[in-house]
Amino acid sequence: MLSFGSLSGPDKLGAVRRLLDKLTEDLKSATLSLQERDAALEELKVYGRDPSFADPIFTKDGIETLTKHAFESTSDSTSLNALRVLCNSLFLKSETRQIFVDLGYEPKACERLKNDSRDYEFLISRLILLTTYGTTINLPDLIEKHGLAAAIAQNLSRHAARVSAQSVAATTTDPMEEMALAETLKLLFNVTNFAKDHVSFFDLALKHIATILCNHALLQTTKTPLDPPFGLLINALLNLDLTTPTAQSALYPAAEPARIAGRLIQLLDLSMKAYTDSELDQAVSPLMCVLSAVYKHAPVASPGKGSGDGDGDARGFIRSKLLPTEEDRKSVLGKADTLPSRLLRNWSNPLAPQFRSAVAHLYFDMSDKNAAQFIENVGYGYASGFLFENHIPVPEEAMGQDGKASSSSGGGSGGDRGPKRPVNPITGQFLDEERVVDLPEMTAEEKEREAERLFVLFERLKETGVMSVQNPVEKAVQEGRFEELPDDDDLAEDLD
Repeated sequence: MLSFGSLSGPDKLGAVRRLLDKLTEDLKSATLSLQERDAALEELKVYGRDPSFADPIFTKDGIETLTKHAFESTSDSTSLNALRVLCNSLFLKSETRQIFVDLGYEPKACERLKNDSRDYEFLISRLILLTTYGTTINLPDLIEKHGLAAAIAQNLSRHAARVSAQSVAATTTDPMEEMALAETLKLLFNVTNFAKDHVSFFDLALKHIATILCNHALLQTTKTPLDPPFGLLINALLNLDLTTPTAQSALYPAAEPARIAGRLIQLLDLSMKAYTDSELDQAVSPLMCVLSAVYKHAPVASPGKGSGDGDGDARGFIRSKLLPTEEDRKSVLGKADTLPSRLLRNWSNPLAPQFRSAVAHLYFDMSDKNAAQFIENVGYGYASGFLFENHIPVPEEAMGQDGKASSSSGGGSGGDRGPKRPVNPITGQFLDEERVVDLPEMTAEEKEREAERLFVLFERLKETGVMSVQNPVEKAVQEGRFEELPDDDDLAEDLD
């Protein structure tokens, strides 16, 4: 005898129709026992995994039957079984989402979300999440009148308590706990994204997000450190207001103001080693944006606090970890195997334009949005492109005579860990660490010969019309800075 999971074609279609007819009739006359009702829903769930020859499930009548069993049944097992079929249906067929919204059960879904049950949390969060795509769902109404934001915050508080306890007890995690947390965070992101004017209602969720982010065990065994829940926690922070008093106390606690910044940088360090260049934009750019926001909105340390090594404030900590250090400056910036160097190397990564832009903006913020300090911190070679793209002029004081730094430090703003030493403003390397190429001094005749060649090259370039340039030799003659030497036969031969 064939099991119901092996049916296909017309046989499957007939079985699906019979099951839905039975479940619809049961709503009117309660003809099924609890076991029979749950068995029918379980069988329907299996058929609904593949929408072919399961059309009755995805009709208005089918969705209505499932919805009523999900939200009107007095049995948790029946309700959960119906929710599983319903969520799968909304996932597979987008047109069913509006059918569900038209039935008007979203308020009941919000109420059910408040249950202290990870199964309900997972299924209801997914159900509401799916209805945020392509429907007329009224999210502001659910937030204001039906406690959607409060229910999400309450569920996050339960996860925060669990994670905090596990960080001490190191107990084995129930997979459903992690799955429910992931769905709640996805729902939080979507709701705050589509109801931006109601972000303030989610203020209380911030402290629970911070707790989970800092206390959840890192994913040491995976090659993708931003797998759930970490990537989802980062995404949730993207839409929230970090400037409110509640947010400030959650993100920068008085006892440990750099705690969140420390975990974000820890994740960034792992991510820079784990993800390929082509993965950085999608996977790591949100992390960089959140880190920038944490830096931007961090309270400014009082005098005497935050010495620059990160002990006193979040900004000082971030600068100490991301700005080039003395070790980085022993060679051209970007060459060392450190987190600052790995970030700098990605400034020219053509495969990750969003990521490199986020990194550059953070470094400019860490330089107090001062172009001269920015050049000192990362070198003109890295800074020039950003300054040009953002129409920021290069200050004269940033460049010394002959391309040498007039004054510089061992690690930039907040990053110096030793005595100040001059650096090459182009490469960011300490001048006393540069290799000096021992070449003989050019003679006066050799200098004139090179000047003549340069003159010819610029004249030819002007004739092409590719770009408008002024010949530097011509300019030097006009300004009286060019001294002509006596004719030399050898020079004439060379020019021929």
